[in-house]
Parts: sequence; C-alpha cells; structure tokens
Amino acid sequence: MLIELSVFCMINIDQPARHTGVAILNLGFRPFFTGAAVFAVLSMLAWMGMYGFGVSWPQAALPAMLWHAHEMIFGYGMAVIAGFLLTAVKNWTGVQTLYGIPLLLLALLWLAARLLLLAGGAGVLAWAALADGLFNLLLVAALAWPIFKVRQFKQFGILSKVILLMLANLLFYAGVLEIYPWGVQAGLYSGVYLILALIFVMSRRVLPFFIERGVGQPVTLVNRAWLDGASLFLFLAFWIADIIKPDSLLVAWLAGALCVLHVLRLAGWYAAGIWGKPLLWVLYVAYAAVTIGFALKVAVYVFGISPSMPLHAFTYGGIGLFTLGMMARVTLGHTGRNILEPPAATGWIFGVLLIGSVVRVVLPLFDAAHYVLWIGISQVFWVLAFTLFAWVFLPMLLQPRTDGQFG
Repeated sequence: MLIELSVFCMINIDQPARHTGVAILNLGFRPFFTGAAVFAVLSMLAWMGMYGFGVSWPQAALPAMLWHAHEMIFGYGMAVIAGFLLTAVKNWTGVQTLYGIPLLLLALLWLAARLLLLAGGAGVLAWAALADGLFNLLLVAALAWPIFKVRQFKQFGILSKVILLMLANLLFYAGVLEIYPWGVQAGLYSGVYLILALIFVMSRRVLPFFIERGVGQPVTLVNRAWLDGASLFLFLAFWIADIIKPDSLLVAWLAGALCVLHVLRLAGWYAAGIWGKPLLWVLYVAYAAVTIGFALKVAVYVFGISPSMPLHAFTYGGIGLFTLGMMARVTLGHTGRNILEPPAATGWIFGVLLIGSVVRVVLPLFDAAHYVLWIGISQVFWVLAFTLFAWVFLPMLLQPRTDGQFG
C-alpha cells in the first residue's frame, strides 16, 4: 500500500513549462473548487427539498439530517480544503503537486463518495465509506509527499489537521455503520472544529499579510504571541470538552474565553480600508462570525438557545464565508488575474452569503415561531451566492491561465 501511495504522488512531479492538455486538471484548485461550487448548489437544493418540502429521498444512504451535516463538512468542506492545499503546498515547497490523470482520479473518488451517499441506498454505505476514506488517504499522501521531500516540517501542523479530518470522517462512518455508535456526533463535531482550526491557522498566516498589502494605505497590525498560544490551547480543550459533554458549563467557560481572545485578535487586525476590498472584508467577517459562534455557545448554556445557532455561526457564517472568499482569491491569483481588481460581482456574491448567514443565525433568535421560514430563506441565499460564484468564476477555473503558464 505504501508503495502504491508513493507512486500515486510521484507520477507527475515535474510540471510542463506552459499550459498543456485540459486546463481544469492543471492544478488542484481547479477541479476541487469547481466540484465544491457545483456541489454547494446541488446539495443545498436537495436539502431544501428534504427539509422544507418534505421530499423523500429513498435512494440516500443516510437519514436526511445526517446526510446534510456530513456532506457540508466532508463533501463541500473537504473539496475546498483539497483544492486549496494542493495549490498552497506547491507554493510552499516548490514541488509540483498532482495534475493530469492522478488529479482526475482523486477528484473522481471525491465525486464517487458524494454520489454513493446521495443515490446509492443504504446497501452501499460501506462502499461510500471506502471511497471517501480512500479519497482522504490519497489526499494526505499527495500533500505529505512534497512536504517531506523538501523536509519542510513546519507544515506538519497543517498536514496533521487533514489527517485528523480523515480520522473524524472514518469515525462518523463507524457510527452510521453501527461499529461505534458514539462516532456519529463525535465525527461530525470534530470535522467542524478541525476545519475551524484550519481557518485559525491560515488566518494567522495570511490575513494580516493580505490586509497590510491590500488596503492601499500604510497600516500596522498587531499580533500577540501569547494570544496565539492561548487560543490554540483553549480551542483544543473546547473541542474535547464539547465532544465529551456537549454544551456543559466547562464548554461555556472555554467558549467565552475563546470569544474574548478572538475579539482581541480581530481588533489587532482591523483596518478601515478593508471595507472597500471584498476579498479582505469577507475573510475578516468570516472570522468574526466564528467569534460570534463562541459567544452563542455561551448563550446555549446560559439562556438555553438552540445549539443549532452557534453551529451555523461556525459553519454557514464562518466556514461558508471563509471558503467562498478563499476560493475567489485563489482562483484569481492562480489563473493569472489581478486580485486587487476582482470582478465587480465579487462583493455582491459575498454580500448575498453574508445576508443568508444573518437570516440563518440571527433571525431565529428573535422570531423562533418562523424558524422553518428563516431556514428556507437562508437556503435560498446560499444557493444564490454559490450560483453567482459559479457563473463568474467557473470560466476562470475551466480555462488556461491568462499568461499561458502552467497551473
């Protein structure tokens, strides 16, 4: 097996000097961002039918609620992570990551798991788990090969989170296959918190850098080493506590502390110029949504609000906005376009998703009587935002770089 994984990763290390073949297979962000955008629309439309209109889907391998939760995390979320990291690792290490046929095979594994879960029936659940697990494993191998090839061990923190995401996904499947019933909730919540952990790490690496160089005026942002360490330690404790004893007093205390720490971080990163730059404010607002999620976790314990509110602040508001923003930025930058001059529709795309997150998280707090209505409206905004993203950005993903270079 190890030999097979090595061959899979090494088969096309040397890249062509210029564009050749099918553009969508030139670099990881292309097929996976395309798949993520299309899947975001289609899966939410399916969820709208199941939740809002009572449409039954007898072919689905999972109950509707579990299918939606799993596929938003390990379907959509993992596609964005795969596309981003296969592209970023190439930049970090200088080693070519998958392209061509091996990249196509990896993307098809991701797609196969999605189709099996939606239309394969309960009898193929084990096959879906196999396809998803193999996709996760090969993704880890494809990322690990260049990192270890150049001994860039500082990237192991990122790689370890992808490995843990693979284990969380397998834990979920162990639960639904009744091998380890506790694994369903533990796998899902671990998936959410590991994606948040990736957002925290990547935000700390790049968001101050993006802001300082993107606002068009000199700014000095504040980073605090003690805050970096404290937020990491407390988030690890929060994750474990919320898995073992969800929404307990300890979880509330930890969430409150994390909220304060991340408010301090956001204050240190603030620059008024971000509001004129959609590619900046979307990442900043996404981080703020996660911070609000911690505050809502406190409110679950203190005021008894639904745990769905902080969960969707983390997912719809935080993960949704952050991944959409990063997909837009990476697509522009890695297709040879100017990230300082994004398409005019970019701000509208982010704004639509932001409105949807407010509808999903905030309005039910004040008008629970129309809870189903607010969810339905937020689903419409999600579909609209990703449809607009696909309309604007898919042509870039499907066409060669504007400068003719490979990638």
